[in-house]
Amino acid sequence: MSGHSKWNNIKRKKEATDGAKAKIFTKIGREMAVVVKEGGGDPNNNAKLRDLIAKAKANNVPNDNIDRIIKKAMGDADKTNYEANVYEGYGPSGVAVIVETLTDNKNRTAGDIRHYFDKFGGNLGTTGCVSFMFSDQGVVIVENKGYEEDKVMDDAFDAGADDFNMDEDEIEISCAPSDVGTIREALTAKGYSVLSAEATKIPANYVTLTDEEAIRKMNLLLDALEDNDDVQNVYHNWDMPEEEEED
Repeated sequence: MSGHSKWNNIKRKKEATDGAKAKIFTKIGREMAVVVKEGGGDPNNNAKLRDLIAKAKANNVPNDNIDRIIKKAMGDADKTNYEANVYEGYGPSGVAVIVETLTDNKNRTAGDIRHYFDKFGGNLGTTGCVSFMFSDQGVVIVENKGYEEDKVMDDAFDAGADDFNMDEDEIEISCAPSDVGTIREALTAKGYSVLSAEATKIPANYVTLTDEEAIRKMNLLLDALEDNDDVQNVYHNWDMPEEEEED
């Protein structure tokens, strides 16, 4: 079960291209506003909010910011309603791309997403055109502090994990998307340092790009999408070369 997964490599690249922490704060804030309006502002009674608070803290969002977001979403003065939409399409050389958004202006967001695909050598497709290539999966990343593999295996499976991979720095635990919060809390209670815990989409296979122009445009497409405040998550099946992961 040891080894470094392609998902972790792609995730690291995604985090690198997210760049400015302010963007991350904005995206998490929108997610919080939605779940607070749906399930209330008490994390003890709102599992989705509890998970997002953990995500915010893992991304170094200050506690004051978290409290302010929750209070604003609970208040009558906040009339902003965000709508979730998913866009699917192809990047350069047929790379499959899924874009999840939260927006208060669907027309603006749809226009932006289409523009990015057109500008950087891709094309926006119809619903379902690439999603069949991906499966939903929960992924919990834990800091590896020199743990024995047998201990990690016992603790992970006791918490409800389906599988795990270890390298010298991190432990990647896979599970059902609905079990992410439960496993995060169980491992935290056992003393593990959870770096991230979220539901994601895993591609069934990967596309390798060898053309330099296609690689350049694919990077620009990902950067443009992830720099847009309306975009929450971007998933793709590009098998990035090692030098791209380390940028």
